[in-house]
Amino acid sequence: MSGVLSGLGVVVAAACAAASILLPAGRARAAAMLAALVLFPLLILGDQWHSPQIVDLRDTPARLAGLALAALAAAITLAYVFRRWPIVLPLAIVAALPFRVPLHAGGDTANLLVPLYLVIAGGVLSVALGDWTVSRPAETSPPPAGPARLLPLVLATVVLLYALQTLYSPDFSKSLQNVCFFFVPFSLVYGLLRDVAWTRRLLVLVLWVVALEAVAFVIVGSVEYLSRDLFWNSQVIRSNDFHTYFRVNSIFWDPNIYGRYLALVVVIAMATLLWARERRALALLTGLVAVLWIGLVPTFSQSSFAALLAGLAVLAALRWRWRWTAGAVGVVVVLGAVVVLFAGGSSKLSPDRINVDTGGRANLVSGGVDLFAQRPVWGYGAGSFPAAYREHIATTEAPVSVSHTEPITLAAEQGVIGLAAYAALLAVALWTMASGLFAPPPPGAARQTVGRAAVLAAFVALLVHTMAYAGFYEDPITWVLLAAGASLAAAPVRTET
Repeated sequence: MSGVLSGLGVVVAAACAAASILLPAGRARAAAMLAALVLFPLLILGDQWHSPQIVDLRDTPARLAGLALAALAAAITLAYVFRRWPIVLPLAIVAALPFRVPLHAGGDTANLLVPLYLVIAGGVLSVALGDWTVSRPAETSPPPAGPARLLPLVLATVVLLYALQTLYSPDFSKSLQNVCFFFVPFSLVYGLLRDVAWTRRLLVLVLWVVALEAVAFVIVGSVEYLSRDLFWNSQVIRSNDFHTYFRVNSIFWDPNIYGRYLALVVVIAMATLLWARERRALALLTGLVAVLWIGLVPTFSQSSFAALLAGLAVLAALRWRWRWTAGAVGVVVVLGAVVVLFAGGSSKLSPDRINVDTGGRANLVSGGVDLFAQRPVWGYGAGSFPAAYREHIATTEAPVSVSHTEPITLAAEQGVIGLAAYAALLAVALWTMASGLFAPPPPGAARQTVGRAAVLAAFVALLVHTMAYAGFYEDPITWVLLAAGASLAAAPVRTET
């Protein structure tokens, strides 16, 4: 596939994804969603046509045909289920979020969100079938007002901007993969969830899904910890051999991503616990939080602990008084700074020591700042951080992924333009999710308050985690929280059960 066609394909796929976010139900949205669904795997296939993985599949056409038929059959089956029982679609998306499947081909392994992609395909087929019968936008409910109306506009702009900035990236293949593995399919996730009515029944079912999955992951992680044996990620396995502590990753590739997931589920469970009134619910939720805490500790993920504290601080501000919460958070921050500055002695503050203590991330952050200074307006291009860092900053051949600090990575890759879009998205998203929450809820609206509080707190926790580990746009949970937050904020106050 030529470079011109690849670049054009990326922009067209992103435009279709943006249209999926913006367009009302109807044939135009159906066409956009179907086009995006078809384009993103085709672009990946074309970009990787000569890679060992694809060559291995090309050499075994029966295997390739079998995989394609299996995927099509799964998508059609899921589409039927979603048409028959619409409530299953959001539950299936939430259930598929954590799972990555290792695909072996050409001697290499890629961990892909295959279950989520299949759910997306089934959801798009289901929704497109319904949209195709709608000749004009539905007029049963008015469009959302205020920040809830701005959010899809800003999110669509972010998707289009990222695609355009792939065109001058020094590593176009990497940026194409980011668009096709993350931005396009996750835009479809937003489009599938934006019109969902988040009733009490659905919110309770979502809580059950994430709780049961998280407990299962904790069981797997506990077995790893007790047996001192991980079943994948050789890098973490090797690091455990040299550390006095043992980190677990459960079914996740990275302990930090495992910790992120558990922290988010703890925040959601705590949101429900703080507003619960029934003794049975209080007991179950307390037990769930205790089990998840047991699973979180052996991840030794500092970013996950920080994310958890941030989410809990938001919940405390919503449940009680935000001024008292802000004061308590300030005290904790000051005490933490004092411990860091003085507990280990002044030698701990040297740049080399800080870099060692952060696993090399300090150098990546400083390198990202240097890259931003070199091209402050438009950056080096979307997905360019590894290539740009190796070419302009690195003095060794050590592997580089991102700076592990989302704003730094965005600044280096997308410059002020990308940072402005990112800041606008955060501002509008937080405004949307928090709008009206700090005022006393109307009578009978407590259930809606709990759902919105959980989404806001989880989003803040995720945001804090990305400040130390990145992965804001690349995590499908971000897009699910954005869709749920916008839907809950735009929905009328519901009192039904």
